[in-house]
Amino acid sequence: MTIFNFIALLGGLALFLYGMHAMSSGLEKLSGGRLEKTIYRMTSNPLTSLLLGAGITIAIQSSSATTVMLVGLVNSGVMQLEQTVGVIMGSNIGTTLTAWILSLAGIDSSSVAINLLKPENFAPIAAFIGILIAMLSKKRKRQDIGYILAGFAVLMYGMVLMSSSVSPLKDSPSFTSILTAFENPFLGILVGAVITGIIQSSAASIGIMQAFSLTGGIHYSVAMPIIMGVNIGTCVTSLISTIGVNKNAKRVSLIHFSIKIIGTVICMILYYIVKLALHPAIFGAAATPWGIALCHTIFNILTTIILYPFSTRLVKLSRLIIRDRSEAAETYVFLDERLVNTPSFAISECHNRTCEMAILARDTFIDSIKLNNSYSTRLADRIRENEDRLDEYEDKLGTFLVKISSKDLSDSDSKEVSKQLHTIGDFERIGDHAINMVRTADERFDKSITFSEEATGELAVISSAVTEILTITTKAFEDGDLELAGRVEPLEQVIDSLIAECKSNHIRRLRNGACTIELGFVLSDLLTNYSRVSDHCSNIAVALIEVAQNAFDTHEYLGEIKSMDNPEFKKLFDEYLEKYRLG
Repeated sequence: MTIFNFIALLGGLALFLYGMHAMSSGLEKLSGGRLEKTIYRMTSNPLTSLLLGAGITIAIQSSSATTVMLVGLVNSGVMQLEQTVGVIMGSNIGTTLTAWILSLAGIDSSSVAINLLKPENFAPIAAFIGILIAMLSKKRKRQDIGYILAGFAVLMYGMVLMSSSVSPLKDSPSFTSILTAFENPFLGILVGAVITGIIQSSAASIGIMQAFSLTGGIHYSVAMPIIMGVNIGTCVTSLISTIGVNKNAKRVSLIHFSIKIIGTVICMILYYIVKLALHPAIFGAAATPWGIALCHTIFNILTTIILYPFSTRLVKLSRLIIRDRSEAAETYVFLDERLVNTPSFAISECHNRTCEMAILARDTFIDSIKLNNSYSTRLADRIRENEDRLDEYEDKLGTFLVKISSKDLSDSDSKEVSKQLHTIGDFERIGDHAINMVRTADERFDKSITFSEEATGELAVISSAVTEILTITTKAFEDGDLELAGRVEPLEQVIDSLIAECKSNHIRRLRNGACTIELGFVLSDLLTNYSRVSDHCSNIAVALIEVAQNAFDTHEYLGEIKSMDNPEFKKLFDEYLEKYRLG
């Protein structure tokens, strides 16, 4: 084997890793945010957690990425530690699919149809079709499919290049003597763990071994311990990801590591029992790509079967090793930076946080309305605290969403990011207006200001309308309900007309001596805040509709719908006008 063969081996590994990254990135985008929406529903049951873990890993082609994602979710307080065990075990099984795909390199047949399954034969076809789809298609989802095929082709060609680069070793006595040293199982485990820890990809390590197996020089007695080591080495990525996280997040990585270590110990005991008691001929046989894939799969399935009933014990073990040194409650980060590596999951979690923000903004302003009807120092303090929380939501969500937007996103994910960036400012401003309402309530309480019976009745009607517009806006945002969002603008117009009528009535009362200028200032402050809040609700609803329609000309959109020539708008406007009357 010459220096050029070694260079080819490195080049093949580089292509393999790049292809794996391109394929997994495309698969993750193609999921369109669907996988993360099921994670919250499926992790309550251990069996569904197992299936979910396998499904996610198959979709993103990386058990390490799945575990890192779990670390982030637990660190954010989204998932409980107990929910992650089944997902981790499932991801260990899901990651074995790659080895089976790579085993196609070992096909040897005279049949044309079967030979088309060999990487060197179908990789160019997959690359051509993938690039053709990516270049000619205008739809993002189809382009993603094209890039997945191209990435898969690069991955498989990298496998072919690695295989061809090591083919001279089949006749090398030196190579045979080196492999003899690996018949020490503990050395094999160490080598497998170190190599996988360095390149941080168990799929790549298995692929390298499958490439070497084509020389016919690797026996199963050598391959089996290395496979066990590879499974331990894949924990390195998740262990690194625990730097700077809370204890529960650290325990996720520890559980992953414990599963691999315990599985290796059990399999090593079985390995020695079978080898010493039965002396099977298979141990001395030359390993094949298919056989290596099978060993990899058996290790992970057997480990899962043995440890699955002891899931709660694994959690207890992690708590025993990583102890809580104080009685203080576990602290969670608002949004974990690790989630950015899986954008769909990160965007879904941002949506959940933005929904929390929407609900908080709605409740805070409704509380400010209550405060003006019945003053309470405790309620005023709570409103101020909630407004500070809304400021924090806007700051952290905005920063996180900007980071996500720099990633290569699918169309659906890009729309979701745009929607959230367009709305978090409006939710925060609703909190600001709640603070303005608190100031007005403070003034009324300090000066014992009360409105006339007529003005009080009018404010009650407008308050009800503002409460409804806040409620339907929040609900529309949470559910992505465009029909409900379409009801916001007609109600906003009705609120504007109610405010104008209330101001006219105040001027009439002022002329008749039934009201004072001082009361007029307070009333004007209340009505201004009501008007601004309904405007922000309109902005949010318009953003929801425009993002769905891929249009961002707000003035043009409002000009189209805010017309009595629009029958649907007029119908809803008349409906709300009838519902909310001042007199």
